[in-house]
Amino acid sequence: MREQLSAVLAESGESGRPRLTAQEVAALPVPESYRAAVLLREETEMFAGMSSADKDPRKSLHVQEVPTPELGPGEALVAVMASSVNYNTVWSSTFEPVPTFAFLERYGRTSPLAGRHDLPYHVIGSDLAGVVLRTGPGVNAWKPGDEVVAHCLSVELESPDGHDDTLLDPEQRIWGFETNFGGLAELALVKSNQLMPKPGHLTWEEAAAPGLVNSTAYRQLVSRNGAGMKVGDNVLIWGASGGLGSYATQLALVGGATPICVVSSEQKAEICRRMGAEAIIDRSAEDYRFWKDEHTQDPKEWRRFGSRIRELTGGEDVDIVFEHPGRETFGASVYAARKGGTIVTCASTSGYQHQFDNRYLWMSLKRIIGSHFANYREAWQANRLIGKGRIHPTLSRVYPLQEVGQAAYDVHRNLHHGKVGVLALAPQEGLGVRDAELRARHRHAINRFRTGTGPV
Repeated sequence: MREQLSAVLAESGESGRPRLTAQEVAALPVPESYRAAVLLREETEMFAGMSSADKDPRKSLHVQEVPTPELGPGEALVAVMASSVNYNTVWSSTFEPVPTFAFLERYGRTSPLAGRHDLPYHVIGSDLAGVVLRTGPGVNAWKPGDEVVAHCLSVELESPDGHDDTLLDPEQRIWGFETNFGGLAELALVKSNQLMPKPGHLTWEEAAAPGLVNSTAYRQLVSRNGAGMKVGDNVLIWGASGGLGSYATQLALVGGATPICVVSSEQKAEICRRMGAEAIIDRSAEDYRFWKDEHTQDPKEWRRFGSRIRELTGGEDVDIVFEHPGRETFGASVYAARKGGTIVTCASTSGYQHQFDNRYLWMSLKRIIGSHFANYREAWQANRLIGKGRIHPTLSRVYPLQEVGQAAYDVHRNLHHGKVGVLALAPQEGLGVRDAELRARHRHAINRFRTGTGPV
């Protein structure tokens, strides 16, 4: 039955075939189980005593059959055509900073309905592109057959704090990381207010790639809740060709700012040039070493880095630093920002314990802003830019669901650039395009991160 579902949904709208109606999709039987990428509670100590770099997601991620969850009020069951790997996939699969089962246990205690999430297995994944199969009571904006992408913010909104900015909801969670039934699977369970329209000019795998990182970059860089970037700003972007930085680079260019792209190889520098960036620092080639040893940073390197930035900007310091590496770079980031500038951070992939010289912060009136994913409005606006062809997917490689461990390994070891996609129910790449005319206008930009064969 699962194979039948895959074939019917994949062919709907392809090769001139009419798309299925809401009634036809609603009539499709929902399978009792589905294949999913899972972590097992019994294996949370498998990497005990190992360094982060030595942990291997290929050993902890399993693809197996799991029961289809019960559909609750305000929720949707989505047939996942494709998904993608994010850094929280790596954290989940290496059980860092804590095993995600602690999140599921905590969530499960909040209500009987949330108790569904507290299981001995965790279906992970925080992106998807697919087709709505069923909706629960109280869902009016979406119906079976709708082609959607999902953002990863799960909220309860029973606290007044969340009604100003949903990121302030005390029960805010990241779907597929702090909740179960995520997107690296053939089916996924989401709240209906996570759904957004799938961009019609993209394939399933391309549409699944931007969600988490594009929304995160939008709030961090563009939103008034983040740095509030404006025309003319200089923006320092760490990892500018990566899954997150590649969207920050595009947003800076579209928004009239100047990205100063920091990368780790000439290949990644070339990707930034293809996006339209001109100011690029290859930190490996220029051998920046911000730490003398494990405990001591080197301010001389901060100054050398700042001088290099000013060479590229005509003598100006940066207005905004787009931070996510964390411990390794944070001292340099605080130093490099201009007087009155902003360092906005959304992650700490190289370590959570940040060190910086506070004199460069307080005496120069700089600001540090914490930014975590995006609220529904910000995610919707970020997806709207994708749908209009203003921002493009940065998909570089696609794996089948069975090889999700290798996909996560690539991201963990920084063997990738852009985003790594995963096919779920989609039987092959290249399906799902509804707007061929818009695609033709942006074909080059859509494919500029591809490293192998793939749709054009």
